Amino acid sequence: MTTDLTQPAPAVAPPSEHKPWRAITVTVLAVAGLAALIAVAANARRGAVAGRIANPAVEGAPRPVEPLWGRSDWLTLHQAGTVVMMVVLITAVVVVWRRRPGHPIVLMVLATTLLVWQDPIMNWAPYAVYNPQLWHWPETWPLVSLSPTVEPFIVIGYATFYMAPFFPAIAILRRLQARRPPGSFVSRHPLVALGALILAIGFVLDACLEIFLVRTQLYIYSQVIPFGSIAAGRWYQFPLIWESALVTLVMIAAGVLLYRDDTGRTQAERLAHRVRAFRSRPALGTFVVMFAVVNVTYFVYGAGFAVIRASKAATSVACPWPYPEAKVYDPNGYYEEAGQPGPYFPGIWAGWPSAQSGRPDVDPPEGGGRCGAGGG
Repeated sequence: MTTDLTQPAPAVAPPSEHKPWRAITVTVLAVAGLAALIAVAANARRGAVAGRIANPAVEGAPRPVEPLWGRSDWLTLHQAGTVVMMVVLITAVVVVWRRRPGHPIVLMVLATTLLVWQDPIMNWAPYAVYNPQLWHWPETWPLVSLSPTVEPFIVIGYATFYMAPFFPAIAILRRLQARRPPGSFVSRHPLVALGALILAIGFVLDACLEIFLVRTQLYIYSQVIPFGSIAAGRWYQFPLIWESALVTLVMIAAGVLLYRDDTGRTQAERLAHRVRAFRSRPALGTFVVMFAVVNVTYFVYGAGFAVIRASKAATSVACPWPYPEAKVYDPNGYYEEAGQPGPYFPGIWAGWPSAQSGRPDVDPPEGGGRCGAGGG
């Protein structure tokens, strides 16, 4: 048998080109299996189950106030939407990774998704109380128990929230840079300009989204600073200035790290390249930088609200308490002072983390008080 050397050899992909497919397949199967296990575990846990938060005097989940437009299926829609969103997101990540392994946007999706480990702490800090009827983790788990009532599965969609402002902001910035001379501010200080655009876009996005979610009873802010808050004292109160400004810190960090300079490298890649150990593993280094920076900025967000907690400035309570199947989360006694019927519970961190020594003794008001009379 002879070989015709005039014919080109058949194209054979190097072995290294097949490895990403194996990695992708294993990753997809692992993520799908983990998601299935989480969904099953979360679906099995619904309602105020643990004695720490459950109100034994209430059966079922009666609501003293109606959600937005009187619809009772908002939680179902939110949770079904999260499942669909995660399927689309995982599919997009796999497709992009197949074409561009180690793509910075994919790495940032992973980094911001993993922020969920901090979520119980960041629910505690701003008094964010989730609806117990959501699918959630067991309330007795150590980290999970820091959340005022329950830690829901729905927060797995963090990435779409924290990364969303980057895309319109970078499009606007590129257009501004193209229309202005090279010496203009947007060209000389692109990171500052990008951060400012994300701040504006992120503030509006967060305000619109969170006000909608609160009105649909996904969660509430049980205590807020009256100044700078919307509908202070009503069950759907929202700390507009404080929440919508602080939360953009993570959005800005994510966006700035994704900004590509004239060399085509993102800021995260540039920072990772400074560490010698990461130069041979650029994707790993980029991810580590992203994960570290967004986690630090998320801690700063929580620290801002921790200061508010310690100062006892969040005096306006959401009346009436909308989740009667759960005890009233009242670490400072403000609900009892406003006449909201108990029972009460202070949460896990009602001591030194809140700059106090447990829930204070409170004398309920005469005549029922604002919350006792029906509240918002």
